[in-house]
Amino acid sequence: MIGKEIRLERIMDRNTGRAVVIPMDHGFTMGQIEGLCNMTETVNAVSEGGANAIVLHKGMVKGGHRKHGKDIGLIVHLSASTSMNPDPNDKVIVCTVEEAVALGADAVSIHINLGAPNESRMLESAGEVVRDCNRWGIPLLIMIYPRGKGIDPTSPQSIGHCVRVAEELGADLIKTNYTGDPETFRRITAACSVPVMIAGGEKGGDMETLTTIRDAIDAGAAGVCMGRNAFQRDDPARFIAAISRVVHGRASPAEALETER
Repeated sequence: MIGKEIRLERIMDRNTGRAVVIPMDHGFTMGQIEGLCNMTETVNAVSEGGANAIVLHKGMVKGGHRKHGKDIGLIVHLSASTSMNPDPNDKVIVCTVEEAVALGADAVSIHINLGAPNESRMLESAGEVVRDCNRWGIPLLIMIYPRGKGIDPTSPQSIGHCVRVAEELGADLIKTNYTGDPETFRRITAACSVPVMIAGGEKGGDMETLTTIRDAIDAGAAGVCMGRNAFQRDDPARFIAAISRVVHGRASPAEALETER
């Protein structure tokens, strides 16, 4: 497991055991959206803001390679679907662990939607990815959500089930929805042996977003894995710096926003 441990140190802060991860894989799903039209510029801003790692699809790694400034962990995303698919929740594998290793990845990530019509195939693919990750010593981030007809995406029972499935599969890191309530989320993190990070979702207000992050951290979250809610800000570097102060410094939302980067 030494390879995984070394690589995880490039993603998780060694002092706090938490991480600020910024996924930027949305272009595959949604196209040329705001914030992802100039990948080099966005990666620079995210890095300068103090994020621990970014998530990219294999074809975008060249745009996120750090030639100047601060370094940043690289997670290559292996799953994909598009918003034009009749079932956007149907995620398939479009990259292998071996390809990610060749690209210099510190970790890989996959996406699973529990409750979706093709859940079984996603679980089967996840099993194969776990096997390859163990072979290559690559940490695996599983992004897993309750998504399907009649399923509440913030239900503590459903989110707890998602976290348990990811843990049982062999995830090294887990990303899922926040329940919206520290007490119910604390029960989920306490029952899991793997670091659990919360998703960001669509862009929200500064104070609202930072308050949610602080509540989740207090409830045992290992950080955030936040895309649009971070890179679509007018000043992504400044806002990510505020997120980092909350995640790693346990600052209050007000303190995080008042402190100059």
